[in-house]
Amino acid sequence: MAGIRPFDARALQVAPDRAAAKAFTKRLRDEGRLPGNTTATIVGWVFAFVFLGGIGIALVVLLIVLSTWLREGTLVVGLLFALPLLIGVGGLIAALLVGLRGQRIVEDRRWRLAGFARDVGMEYVPAVQNPPLPGVIFGIGSSRTASDIVRGRRPRFVEVGNHAYTVSDGKNTTTVRWSYIAIKLDVPLPHIVLDATANNGMFGSNLPASWGRGQRLSLEGDFDKHFTLYCPRGYERDALYLFTPDVMARFIDSASVLDAEIVDDWLFLYSRDELSTIDPARWAWVFSVISVLLDKLDQWGRWRDDRMPVALPPAAVPAAAGPGGAPSAAGAPTVAAAQAALLARPPAGVAVPGRRLRRANPWIVVAIVLGVFGLGGLVLAVAPLLLLMVAR
Repeated sequence: MAGIRPFDARALQVAPDRAAAKAFTKRLRDEGRLPGNTTATIVGWVFAFVFLGGIGIALVVLLIVLSTWLREGTLVVGLLFALPLLIGVGGLIAALLVGLRGQRIVEDRRWRLAGFARDVGMEYVPAVQNPPLPGVIFGIGSSRTASDIVRGRRPRFVEVGNHAYTVSDGKNTTTVRWSYIAIKLDVPLPHIVLDATANNGMFGSNLPASWGRGQRLSLEGDFDKHFTLYCPRGYERDALYLFTPDVMARFIDSASVLDAEIVDDWLFLYSRDELSTIDPARWAWVFSVISVLLDKLDQWGRWRDDRMPVALPPAAVPAAAGPGGAPSAAGAPTVAAAQAALLARPPAGVAVPGRRLRRANPWIVVAIVLGVFGLGGLVLAVAPLLLLMVAR
């Protein structure tokens, strides 16, 4: 990737070093860079074992008290008491061992990703709660967490990470996982979404939101076969300025399996597959996508919204009127000031209509589906009666 060190994935492939990985995780925790409460976890495990131990002691006392009446049956009853207790202890020990193994895997992953980020001149951030990013996947659900973030700042800010959030329908809670590439732009741009057709499912778009069909824009060539582009109404010409044929070719060739979103001064690329990983081949592909797009983003920095008010230079403002209503000579605008007024460009920014796409109304879709099913049911119900009438 231009502007950072050459791609070097050796840190992802080195032999495991359990001590180094554990020490790195401890350092992150000591620095307050690792979310989660280890003390609470330890207390939970201790409480579980103490609880089972307390039940065991109570059962032993009960067995001693009952032994006078049970006599020969004491051993059988004792075994019946001990069996569920042993199963519980065994389950806790198994869960503890599985948890420790999972912790070692996570520690090793952090250590490798941090080494990889260091070798390519970037920064590793283990996790960020509620990441302050404006993309569509970042404002949904609860327990929003971006993790395994690899971040660079030159030639422009770039961040690759995994993102998860939970959604609930009242009965069931589901964790939704995404991965993303975030690239900082030079200026705010209109809200534009590229919905990749390659990752669409049975019910259409892979994205967690939908936009009104009246905002779809068809572009030239084969672009529509790979992406459905949405832009705010009235900004079609601006979208064509941003997505020139060479930019469209880059998206088709390098990022056709990724959904894309331009919002404010960010470009986001989304995937349901993990992008921040310890797989060198996946990172090589991610870096190639970023590198290809970075080469074309400079031209986006020249875009301006003609709907934004233009601030005229002070010298171009008409002079105060003198006696008789004529401009005073001292305040008369110069030729240079007049030319400056003509050449003044709108400031960087996006007018209100272009800042956000209009979301589609899901109730309209539900009404259409229910209407279709209702009409189909009515036809099936009436058809036998019509056939009977015709037969008579």
